[in-house]
Amino acid sequence: MSTNQSWGGRFAEGPREAVAAYTDSQTYDRALYAQDIRGSQAHARMLGRQGVISPDEAEQIVNGLDAVKQEIESGAFVWKPALEDVHMNIEARLTEIIGDVGKKLHTGRSRNDQVGLTFRLFVADRLTAWQQRAAHLCATLVSCADGHQDDILPGCTHMQPAQPVSLAHHLLAYAWMFRRDCMRLDDVLKRVRISPLGSAALAGTTYPLDPQSVADEVGFDGIYGNSMDAVSDRDFVLEALFAGSCIM
Repeated sequence: MSTNQSWGGRFAEGPREAVAAYTDSQTYDRALYAQDIRGSQAHARMLGRQGVISPDEAEQIVNGLDAVKQEIESGAFVWKPALEDVHMNIEARLTEIIGDVGKKLHTGRSRNDQVGLTFRLFVADRLTAWQQRAAHLCATLVSCADGHQDDILPGCTHMQPAQPVSLAHHLLAYAWMFRRDCMRLDDVLKRVRISPLGSAALAGTTYPLDPQSVADEVGFDGIYGNSMDAVSDRDFVLEALFAGSCIM
């Protein structure tokens, strides 16, 4: 009897308990649910526009995913460790809600490019939030400095008093630091907002997809240049972590 896992078609029996526990990621990657649903809805709409599935089927999928999202956010959703990750949990529940039409969501798509898009959306959302907060902090420092131009304090170098400076000058030093962070985050976002959807497992698909329309719908700047690179690239995560480390 084959297993329910995404790779289960290759095996006659399920994994041992320790292996199943090791490969179960839904306990933490469920944090990506909103981005996974957003990317899936964009994919479904594109499939409908391209005639790969009917417009009615696309609408059923989009509405079904809205229902899944509502369940998750209300706390009613039942996460199943046997389904391994957030992606399979959502897709399985979608099919329970709308029937076999839900299985058509995966048409022209692999777990590889699906995960890539979901992860990029998640990182882009976090970077945007960091950028907004850093910009707000800059504005607060500038506003605070405006009222302290005549307040003098010792400016130190090598932990020794060196030259007198205003409190405003000291505060604006931090404003410039966070301004650089905003610029750095903006630069990272240029490489994060690239959609890998359409790459499928690694070499594309024969379905007549429109990857750019999906990128446009989710607010990304463009699409991949090479499908193998698209599904394997995680440089953007390292860049985001570096930017976060600089801010801290």
